[in-house]
Amino acid sequence: MASAMASARTSRRLATALCAGGLVAGLAACGGGGDAAGTGSGSTAAGGAATTGKIAAVIKGLDNPFFQTMESGIKTQAGTSKAEVTIQAAAAITDTSGQADKLSGLAGQDYKCFVINPISGTNLIQGVAQLSAKNVPIVNIDSPIDAAAAEAASAKIATYIGTDNVEAGTMAGKTMGELLPGGGDVALIGGIAGDVTSGARLEGFQKGIPSGVKVVQTVAADWDRQTALAKATDIMRAQPNLKGFFAANDDMGLGISRAIANAGKTGQIKVISVDGNKDAFEAIKAGGVDAVVAQYPYVIGAMGVEACQAAMAGKTLPTNVKAPVQVVTKDNVDQALSAAPKPGESYDDPFAALLK
Repeated sequence: MASAMASARTSRRLATALCAGGLVAGLAACGGGGDAAGTGSGSTAAGGAATTGKIAAVIKGLDNPFFQTMESGIKTQAGTSKAEVTIQAAAAITDTSGQADKLSGLAGQDYKCFVINPISGTNLIQGVAQLSAKNVPIVNIDSPIDAAAAEAASAKIATYIGTDNVEAGTMAGKTMGELLPGGGDVALIGGIAGDVTSGARLEGFQKGIPSGVKVVQTVAADWDRQTALAKATDIMRAQPNLKGFFAANDDMGLGISRAIANAGKTGQIKVISVDGNKDAFEAIKAGGVDAVVAQYPYVIGAMGVEACQAAMAGKTLPTNVKAPVQVVTKDNVDQALSAAPKPGESYDDPFAALLK
């Protein structure tokens, strides 16, 4: 829990810095180059806002379906708005040094704007600082860079787009309370120990649960399905009265669901996770997962491209944009599946408005 709380404090420090404008620069940029996944070099965005130059996106590993969907959002938006976008992904969700090398390599080229989704709060700081020194706008999506490290390195971002992870965790905690009206023991399975996103979700969950729901154990499973399966199996043996699990992502939630099924306790132990992957929605329909706090990586990726286009057009960007979040249960899972990869509910997109 100490690492989770430290992570949450780091997340709050970033939000404070962003809102104060200390790490966010509304930057205009110039130049362009690199291999592209979209179309058009000097293009006009939807609605007529002129944009020029190429965009580079450096995201987390595509071994996770969440980031596959994010990549799809980036590519689709690039095609829709005729933006030329180069996408490079880390080899895996834990490949911090490899991801940093990809950003550094692209930073030496003449791209107009960068979209970054760092694996950790600090692994891309050097590359961001290199770009900031050249006044290249940087759009930070999904996982925030560490505020203190960025400030020390003079690494600035133009805007941050992502889920309010404390809020997402709180929504999960409230939902667990509804699933367990009589209360009960629950266990938390987080991602990588010390990870900002994981820590914020775990913190939020504990804020959201009612007094009758008690957290009896918290472990890390490295965002991995098989690791979560093994950890959940161990927890169920150690906690025979367990009534629920909260997982910091869907992949781990699906591993937990399998562990519960292996123990013959499907339906007896509730499972809530965060992400909104199609497999998790299907698991809700099948009864293995009870609820998902769905965020929308497709939308986050698409907004990242829009933000770059707005920055290149000289627009002033909002410092911090909350991505849409929705609680999905058996009651609305069909709607969620039919709307995927977008939300089944309306949401605000300030960047689309800037490009009109």
